[in-house]
Amino acid sequence: MERRLFLKGAALAGAGALAAPAIAQANKTITIVSTWPRDFPGLGISAQRLAASITELSEGRLQTEYFAAGERVGAFDVLDEVAAGNSQAYIGADYYWTGKNPAFAYFTAVPFGMTTPEWNAWIKFAGGQALWDELSGEFGVKAEMCGSTGTQAGGWFNKEINSAEDLKGLKMRIPGLGGQVMAKLGASTVSLPGGQIYENLVSGAIEATEWVGPYNDYFMKFYEAAKIYYTGGMHEPGGGIAFGMNASWYGTLTDWEKAVIRAACHKEQADSHEENMANNGIYLDRLITDHGVQVAAFNDDVWDAFGDAAAEVFEETRAHSPLAAKIDDSFQATLRQVGGFMDKFEGTFVRQRNRVLGL
Repeated sequence: MERRLFLKGAALAGAGALAAPAIAQANKTITIVSTWPRDFPGLGISAQRLAASITELSEGRLQTEYFAAGERVGAFDVLDEVAAGNSQAYIGADYYWTGKNPAFAYFTAVPFGMTTPEWNAWIKFAGGQALWDELSGEFGVKAEMCGSTGTQAGGWFNKEINSAEDLKGLKMRIPGLGGQVMAKLGASTVSLPGGQIYENLVSGAIEATEWVGPYNDYFMKFYEAAKIYYTGGMHEPGGGIAFGMNASWYGTLTDWEKAVIRAACHKEQADSHEENMANNGIYLDRLITDHGVQVAAFNDDVWDAFGDAAAEVFEETRAHSPLAAKIDDSFQATLRQVGGFMDKFEGTFVRQRNRVLGL
């Protein structure tokens, strides 16, 4: 009860003082489709939690009808489903839509991009949301941030990656602009829904995959097919999840209803990130001790190769359209300002703390 009252208060504070008739309307049903399978550890559970939270926070005035990947439409069909108005909202990673516009990647994660705190700052306070609205609006969608994985692992490999040469011909599941970086270095990349990765890795259809981090990856059992696990990768420094709503439907909502949805989304943005932070270390230990996983880190030569390829990818992305260039301008400017500050303050502290404590 205390949690419900707190959330209700947060939403009402965001919406401002509204007249009673604005709230006392008939209940509405929101049909939500997702890119994640039902009860999928980490991301799937987060999506289901968000759907339930919207109903709870609205005290039942916004009823949610949730469909996991494949239950109503396929994982990669949710944007089209919502844009067409067949469902009211989707939960997924917007970099799945880079085939429509590569700038969608900035609203999930891009190579050498922002960590979760940096990305949150850009979206909420440095113009990112307005740019997201402009891009999504071209496809009839209004998006809100609703989840974050934090900095993701470099991925699962069946061989060591000691140089860029080791990536040539490698069959790897990696979507978004990170996949384009790998492709420039000679990898053969594919974008598979989460529910199809394990079978492809076990069968040998792919030889490597990135997914999320130890907490999410543990339950995927990738260790049964690949034993080398690379720590922080270049491709997703702070994976963000989107709650994309049909723009026309969104326009029919009251300010109070919009505030409820935004409050639920922002709460899940924090909860999902903190849940990953709380569990990643625990499950990394389990991967090592229980399943013999070998943890590795990409060396500086590999990182430099990633950087050279990423620079090419960004230039190609900017060339796609004036809007893509405008989004990149804003993203890169914020990254350098916020990231530079974080390095001087939090970065200095964490490096020295870990040195002193021997972490």
